[in-house]
Amino acid sequence: MGHANARLTFHGRCELVRRVCAGRPVAHVAREMGVSRQCGHRWVARFSAEGWEGLRDRSSRPHRNPSRTSAEAERRVLTAREETRRGPAEIARVTGVAERTVTRVLRRHQVPRLCECDPVTGQKIRSSRSTAVRYERERPGELIHMDVKKIGKIPPGGGWRAHGRQIGKTGAQKRARIGYDYVHSAIDDHSRLAYSEILPDEKGLTCAGFLDRAAGWFATQGIPVISRVMTDNHWSYTRSADLAAVLARLGAAHKLIQPHCPWQNGKAERLNRTLQTEWAYRHVFTSNEQRAAALAPWLDYYNNERAHTALGGHPPISRIVSPT
Repeated sequence: MGHANARLTFHGRCELVRRVCAGRPVAHVAREMGVSRQCGHRWVARFSAEGWEGLRDRSSRPHRNPSRTSAEAERRVLTAREETRRGPAEIARVTGVAERTVTRVLRRHQVPRLCECDPVTGQKIRSSRSTAVRYERERPGELIHMDVKKIGKIPPGGGWRAHGRQIGKTGAQKRARIGYDYVHSAIDDHSRLAYSEILPDEKGLTCAGFLDRAAGWFATQGIPVISRVMTDNHWSYTRSADLAAVLARLGAAHKLIQPHCPWQNGKAERLNRTLQTEWAYRHVFTSNEQRAAALAPWLDYYNNERAHTALGGHPPISRIVSPT
């Protein structure tokens, strides 16, 4: 195909050839057309060999590419992506194909990014926004990110994810208020060690109790001191005397992000998304209790086994020194 910045279109090449065939020097015509002398000679030579059709755009793709990933390796990569719905790092470990090669294969086959896909079906449903500003604290406990994710409860017998949106509903079912689960989470900035609970609301007293229990859990994992807690500007964080009392007892400063800038609390937001894709919506649950019971085992896997790209493929617990 023609280069995106090519000076000569097909008609321009034809005009160049006509002027040269009229007896004018190639160098003079090339200068008039805004191309180099070598380029002018190239198009004249192609016209001499192939006629007018030789001046049309043609693909620059090589006829053979010996170093390209084999079709069998590409098939393994695509199959692993479809089955596991994980990123290049995990696919590389499963298939034995280099991580950068996995990325190229997925891009070549126009496979959408995971953040653009439905966690259950794997089909693309949205676009995403990201930021290039990254940071990481030097030691565990220096900064804890805290946030709440609200997810709809599952009705008895399962919701639309279990039965499809086409399932019929009675008037009583449509009017029923199922409610929400409030997933409170705290994640250590340095190690990505995470703690979550499902609670009935996001009031100040509830958030304070969660932070108190989270601090106790972090202490058992080898993070006895929390220096700073980062949250968004929700009133349950900014106007709660109960939360302020817990922070004072822990000796932790309270850091607020700028309004309408959730990416500043990015590690908590990323944990929320991981919770959705790998726990809440990963499998089809038939009851709210069934989903709630699956949270603790998943958190244990997340902290102790799940490979984390930002940690060089190691789980969060690998950055924690065991308490003596």
